[in-house]
Amino acid sequence: MQLVLQAIYRVRSDARSIEARARAIAIEQSVEMPVEAIDDESIKAEIVGRVLDIADQGHGNFAVRVALAAGTIGADAGQLMNMLFGNTSIHDDVVLADVEFPDGLLGAFGGPRHGPEGLRRRVGAGPRALTCSALKPQGLPPKKLADLARRLAEGGIDYVKDDHGLADQAYSPFAARVTEIAAALREIDATSRYVPSLSGDLDAMRAQIALARAAGLDAVMLAPMVMGLANAQRLIREHPQIAFMAHPSLSGSHISPPLLFGKIFRMIGADAVIYPNHGGRFGYSPDICRQIAGTALAQRPGLRASLPVPAGGMTIGRVGEMLDFYGPDIMLLIGGDLLAARERLVDQTQAFVRAVLSCRSDQA
Repeated sequence: MQLVLQAIYRVRSDARSIEARARAIAIEQSVEMPVEAIDDESIKAEIVGRVLDIADQGHGNFAVRVALAAGTIGADAGQLMNMLFGNTSIHDDVVLADVEFPDGLLGAFGGPRHGPEGLRRRVGAGPRALTCSALKPQGLPPKKLADLARRLAEGGIDYVKDDHGLADQAYSPFAARVTEIAAALREIDATSRYVPSLSGDLDAMRAQIALARAAGLDAVMLAPMVMGLANAQRLIREHPQIAFMAHPSLSGSHISPPLLFGKIFRMIGADAVIYPNHGGRFGYSPDICRQIAGTALAQRPGLRASLPVPAGGMTIGRVGEMLDFYGPDIMLLIGGDLLAARERLVDQTQAFVRAVLSCRSDQA
């Protein structure tokens, strides 16, 4: 039987036009041509998108549910997004709000290989929230970045990741940066894990993963929307021993955040998904953030969870609030608030770690 996924679009329209608008989306996202010009009845029956439901949400907004043939996607993450929202994304009155995936399609993508438990095992952590920070700012040479990483590790941080803007710049070449930081953490026998950021084309990123593995690293960060979902999917499938963090750069499109971060990034194999938390530098609401974490962690047949990583201007003072909001299945990412301590960076990091462990004790 033909597998079908159901895409839900939020469409701005008047009531008189919405049925025609919905049919146009269904056709655009399936055959992209006049249906009357198709003379193959099997295509009309199995491939042409079908409008299943139109719900008036008020204020000129409608939820349009469309059935699309999973056979048009295969197991390609890029083609998945193309068939869900390729041409329709060009219209500024449509948001891809959600997708209901058949289990068979989820199984074809595979999902995370490590997930929350794998990330905890890497740093010897029990069932608690994990801690993370970022190496900044742009422009620092490898030795100075390594010094920051060492001090964060001395403070007890679980994961130290590159800022997503760090790439293979002349002032901080990827190979030199990985070598310096990995050596700095080995010198102090830290349990902290360093997570370098991948950049460049697919061959360059493969080479970067090889460099990271040679330096003893077992986690990397990528930006799926910058590099392309299909490329991210390919790298994750090729490197089963590596844990992958997904960064949200370039994700500010007309795709709902819970769908993009919690479902699609998870489907392609992200073990952890970084996203903007409410009350920080970005405009997500508490409800949206709760939905992102919920979809990343929700039980799905044959699919491990992705660990939510709320970020974007978070502070130590919000640790208790965030753990009350999310619970322990989370990685708390605090960057600038730690780095602003400068010469007190180790102390500030220790305070961050203590705050997390204290909340764990309170919850126990």
